[in-house]
Amino acid sequence: MNPGPTELETDSWAFALTIYARPGVADACLTLQNEAGVDVMMLLMATFAAVRHRNLLTPVEIEALDKACRPWREQIVWRLRAIRTELKTGPKPAPGGATEPFRAKIKALELEAEKLENRMLAECLPLKPPGQAKVGPEQLRAVLDNIVMHFAGKSDIRPDVRLSPSIELIVEATMLVERI
Repeated sequence: MNPGPTELETDSWAFALTIYARPGVADACLTLQNEAGVDVMMLLMATFAAVRHRNLLTPVEIEALDKACRPWREQIVWRLRAIRTELKTGPKPAPGGATEPFRAKIKALELEAEKLENRMLAECLPLKPPGQAKVGPEQLRAVLDNIVMHFAGKSDIRPDVRLSPSIELIVEATMLVERI
C-alpha cells in the first residue's frame, strides 16, 4: 500500500534533513547545485524514492517532477537564496551585526520555501510497486547521475569527473543512514 501525500511529505522531509545533516553532504549538494544547477530538493526526493520506496526515477519522471516544481523554485526559492547570499557581502548596511538577524530570517524563509517544494514533489512523486527488494549503491548512483545530467543539460554545463566525488559522498551517506 502506498503512503498518502501527507505521510510521504513528512517522511521525505525528515529524510532530506537527515541526509543533508550527514558529514560532507551539505557541501556535496552545494557543489552539485553551484556547478551543475542541480535542485537539491529534487536530488534528495529522488534519493528518498530510491531507498525508501525502491523507486528508481527515470529521466522522463525526473523531467515531470522538475516541470511540476520549476516555477516555484525559480520564482521563489532562487529569489530568496539570492537575497540571502547578497546579504553576505552588501549592500550597506550589510554585512554586519545589524543585518545578520534579517539575513537569518531570509534563510528561514528559504528553508520554508524548500519545504513547500518538498510537498509539491511528494504530491507528484510517481510511486509504483517496488521493482526490487533493495536498492544498492550502483542503482542510487545511476539515479543521482540522471538528476545531475538533467540539470546540467538545462544550464548548458557539462558535468565532469569533478562532480563524481559529490555524488559518491551522497550515495555513501545514504547507504550508511539506511544501512542498505
